Amino acid sequence: MDDELCERFVQTARCVVVSVDYRLAPEHPYPAAIEDCYAGLVWMTEEAESLGIDENRVAIAGASGGGGLTAALALMARDKGGPSIIFQMPLYPMLDNRNITPSSHEITEGGAIWNRTDNLAAWNMYLGEKNDVSGISPYAVPSRAYNLAGLPPTYTCVGQLDLFRDETIEYVTQLAQAGVDVEFHLYPGCFHLFEIFVPEAEVSQRAVQCYIDAMARALHPKHSPSPSESC
Repeated sequence: MDDELCERFVQTARCVVVSVDYRLAPEHPYPAAIEDCYAGLVWMTEEAESLGIDENRVAIAGASGGGGLTAALALMARDKGGPSIIFQMPLYPMLDNRNITPSSHEITEGGAIWNRTDNLAAWNMYLGEKNDVSGISPYAVPSRAYNLAGLPPTYTCVGQLDLFRDETIEYVTQLAQAGVDVEFHLYPGCFHLFEIFVPEAEVSQRAVQCYIDAMARALHPKHSPSPSESC
């Protein structure tokens, strides 16, 4: 479902995209997905020459559940001492299994793309019996990380009507407080996955262009244009 978006990254950011087909819950709960993502990152950097990539310019990205895995992968790579990541892009990420923020209580209607019931069920499937454990690893629940220092520069965005709004804002705040360069966009009136479900909307086109351009700037800082006025 992301092939077209990956192709846009390839063309605009002039990069190679490796899309990890990680194992899915509930058949494969934590830590299967993050272990697959880390294995993919290691493989990519080890095969840098055959893939035609610069292992000194590696970025990671993902959206929603994949955004949570992106944040977790950045933590894991930092803590394991590599591979080196110069940029992360967790878009409207799924970060906190506690579901205690105001926005996690605002989106409850059954017609919503992603509502509170969906989120509770998803965390239960992903974490299983670990969902109620207070000392759970930040590689499972990135919001549990106490120290975000040393993470790569970050770009993220979220819709104002997204269940993940508040946990994304909290993550952005903690990154900034830890001295991590972070760019954040909050899109008014927008719901979860808005740019995917309503791609023809002006705000959707603007959001996609902004995060693709951000990746291009991260990978090619000396040759990429400045952000457009719409960003």
